[in-house]
Amino acid sequence: MKILKTLFDFYINASIHVALAVYSLVRITEVYLGVSYSKNLDVFIFLGTITGYNFVKYAGVAKLHHRSLTNGLKIIQIFSFICFLVLCYYAFLIPFKTLLFVVPFTLLTVLYAVPFLSGFHKNLREVSYLKIVVVALVWAGFTVLVPVFDSTKTIDFNVVLLAIQRFLIVVTLILPFDIRDVKYDAISLQTIPKKIGVQKTKKLGLILMMFSLLLEYLIVPKNDAKNAFMIFFFLVILFLMRAKINQSKYYSSFWVEALPIFWWLLLLGIHNI
Repeated sequence: MKILKTLFDFYINASIHVALAVYSLVRITEVYLGVSYSKNLDVFIFLGTITGYNFVKYAGVAKLHHRSLTNGLKIIQIFSFICFLVLCYYAFLIPFKTLLFVVPFTLLTVLYAVPFLSGFHKNLREVSYLKIVVVALVWAGFTVLVPVFDSTKTIDFNVVLLAIQRFLIVVTLILPFDIRDVKYDAISLQTIPKKIGVQKTKKLGLILMMFSLLLEYLIVPKNDAKNAFMIFFFLVILFLMRAKINQSKYYSSFWVEALPIFWWLLLLGIHNI
């Protein structure tokens, strides 16, 4: 039992779970827009998510405590390095124009973790309200715009609507994390729950999801996709409304992040009926 828990914690802490969530959103985009499945690009985004998230989460810790790292963190470092090497391999398999297109989103990820503001003491993560916007922009970029651009499909009005919807959904999915982190974040870091309170944050999330629902009916002509989204929509609202500051260890890090995975699996299931 202890081994299973160790493996599960590694799955969460090594960002495999969040990478699957991003991968699922990419596959959903392929279904919604009729974009052909690209194994090389999808694996590239999956590995890039693991590498990027682990860089953001552990770069500072590794720099400050590199001699006293726990075995778990050392294993995550090794795993991330292996993912990075495989990522480089897949980078050679996708078009160069696609690599150029991902540069702005990659740069945002780096600047999210690396201090470059106020005399190189602050990064984007430490700028009030910018943290949630940057994360949502990067997710929307990699899960909507990059697959469309790679497929040479035109970034038309429908694609823009899907990117906006994806941005709103990701912002909403981040809110339970921000609610959880209220007691951990520095006083100077003005997240949405710290500024307007937990209850108003939940109302904001509900409004964002209502806009997402409206966009869904403008984007997708197929009823089966709408049905899958409706289930996903109510699950997001449920988890958002039940979010609290003193939440269980895996509430946000597993269950909330699992919602895009469930959405994709649900969409696959409905399509195969």
